[in-house]
Order: sequence, then C-alpha cells, then structure tokens
Amino acid sequence: EIDQSIATLEENFAEVLHGVDCTQIATNPQFKGMEGSFGAVYYNFPHSGAIQGFFDGHPIVNWRHENLMRLFFRALRGFMKPGGVVKVASNLGAVGVRYSYIIGSAIENEFLHIETVPFLEWHLHRYGRSYGDKRDIYKRPDATNNQSYNAQAADRDMVYCFSYAPTGEQMPPQFVRVPPNLKTLQACTDGPFKNLQGQAKQNMAQQLYKRFVVEISGTHVG
Repeated sequence: EIDQSIATLEENFAEVLHGVDCTQIATNPQFKGMEGSFGAVYYNFPHSGAIQGFFDGHPIVNWRHENLMRLFFRALRGFMKPGGVVKVASNLGAVGVRYSYIIGSAIENEFLHIETVPFLEWHLHRYGRSYGDKRDIYKRPDATNNQSYNAQAADRDMVYCFSYAPTGEQMPPQFVRVPPNLKTLQACTDGPFKNLQGQAKQNMAQQLYKRFVVEISGTHVG
C-alpha cells in the first residue's frame, strides 16, 4: 500500500523521502541544505510504535510517546521558517501521544499554539490511518467513512495548529523522559511479563532494556 501511495505522490510531482526519523532530521544528510526552508509541516496521528503486550498509556512504554513529541518539535527548529505552520493531528482520548505532550512540546520549543480544529473539518480529513501494529496486515480504519479506532471516536480527532516564533535566545538542552531501568523492568508483572518466570523473564527484561537504551540514545540537534 505504501508503495502505491508513494507512486501516486511522485506522479503528482511530489518529492518523497520515506522512512525518515522525524526526531533526527538535523543529522539526516537527505535534509542538508533545507535549513530554514519549511513553511508548513503536517504530522498526522503520531505514534512511537507499539511494544507488544503493553497498552500505549502504560508507564513502562508511555515515555516513548512523550519523547517523540519533544524531539520532533526540537528537530524542526532548524528547518522551519519564522511564522511557519505546524499541524499535528491526534485524538482527544489518545493515551499514547497525549494532547498535552503535543502542546507542551511545541510551546517549550517556541511554537505558539494558534488554534485547535476538529479533524473532520480539515481539508485532509480523509487521511488513511493505520493501527501501527499487527492489525494492519488484515484490517484498517475506514478513511472513506471517517472511521477512527474503535476506542477513539472520529469526532474527537483534532488538529493542533502552531506557528514558529523564535525569539533568538539560546535554547536549553532538550529535556527527555528517561526509560525505566533494568530493575524496574525485571519487577514488571504486566504485558509480556505476565506469564514469564525465572530466566525467561530476565531475558525479556534485558531485551526491552537494550531496545529502550538504543531508542533514547543518539544525537538530538535543534
């Protein structure tokens, strides 16, 4: 499906850069020379990716969604034109990327919140959403009929709109939420740990800890 979408965009003279980490564009050579050139950025239904066995709001994994928004807005600073517009779509009831993460991360990076509008009233309201997990193999929300997730009513989808207003002052290093330590993961009894004991549980904790360390590492420029 994504290949067809890319082909359609390119047929309409769009330049497509697929598979980009939106928190690392300042270190991505594909964006070299684009500094200060973005007049508008749209991010529809951001999600940091599912961790099997955990709901998005679980504290073991929720920090990933908060960091996604913090690092997204920080990364944009070097590429937005002053007055450039950023629009982020999300559901009022989302427990992964919560609306407070979107608005708070924007404000701390000098993006002024100018309005919030219902997604269904936006000209891109027929955007085809995905679940972001194994369900995408056999089912998708129905974009034609504005269907959202079962747990998220479509009339609660919102578009949060911001304008970049840099003051010229030196920004402090971007705060990020650190992942749970290994001891916390080893003590977890939820999600994939629910039916694990002994060495199997230790191995799962080690695997998740290594993954989280990789995710929180890296050079975050902005």
